[in-house]
Amino acid sequence: MAINWKGVMPAVTTKFTNEDTLDLDMFEVNINAQLEAGVHGIILGGTLGEASTLSDTEKRILVKKTVEIVNGRVPVIMNIAEQTTKNAIDAAAKAKEDGAQGLMMLPPMRYKAGDRETVVYFKEVAKSTELPIMVYNNPVDYKIEVTLDMFEELLEMDNIQAVKESTRDISNITRIKNKFGNRLKILSGVDTLALESLLMGADGWVAGLVDAFPAETVAIYELQKAGRLQEALEIYRWFLPLLELDINAKLVQNIKLAEVATGIGTENVRAPRLPLIGEERKNVLRIIENGLKTRPALPEYKELNAVVS
Repeated sequence: MAINWKGVMPAVTTKFTNEDTLDLDMFEVNINAQLEAGVHGIILGGTLGEASTLSDTEKRILVKKTVEIVNGRVPVIMNIAEQTTKNAIDAAAKAKEDGAQGLMMLPPMRYKAGDRETVVYFKEVAKSTELPIMVYNNPVDYKIEVTLDMFEELLEMDNIQAVKESTRDISNITRIKNKFGNRLKILSGVDTLALESLLMGADGWVAGLVDAFPAETVAIYELQKAGRLQEALEIYRWFLPLLELDINAKLVQNIKLAEVATGIGTENVRAPRLPLIGEERKNVLRIIENGLKTRPALPEYKELNAVVS
């Protein structure tokens, strides 16, 4: 499956049982909710997926299970966040073998690679696989920025096709478009800048709160794409306090609490993460409860995709 890098692609959470094993039943409930809402892809093994706590075996189970659930309706994309080039190449091979149709890739983890090292890292993985790749550019959290000059080198590789744009600099979208046109697809990676990014020319949205509110997230995308901006704005303004739960060190716990509130997840996280307690928990629940009380009625948005496309 060739990937059309556009639309809403949830960075899904990994569901755990009370015994700290994979909860594939609740995972399937959530994936089905995403598909029903009309998402355009599923991304596994990101920060929200608690990838750093997963074994290789668990990652492979998640890919295979997602491919089975999705059954060809949307692409399944596996995130790669490794410490070594060798391990990244191995992870790419396993993802393809397990049925993933694309990769999202972070720069090398832990070691703060220089520009040349980062470019070579991405290119070596790209050479090793036929899978299309989206580079995850998040210098705020991961301390390595993939600059436009670096992308110019990376785009020598045909299968490096997209960027998850998380620099927090909204004007970077225009810089990318000015330099590369449509050669490099752009997906916003910051929930609180998503609509702004789409209006500036981003092709899609790698979303977080979509895990709990899939229909609202897809509705914003489809409405703005159809030129119904006022309707998209009204939903987005309601959504913003919830979206801000994603821009937080406890984003996994926050979003899992939201998934519980909407009936498509559990609160279980994997240590060293712990469930929220005390005033911190009360504050997050207050935001979620207020969002549910004021949740907007959505217009019919699913048919808009067929009309616009």
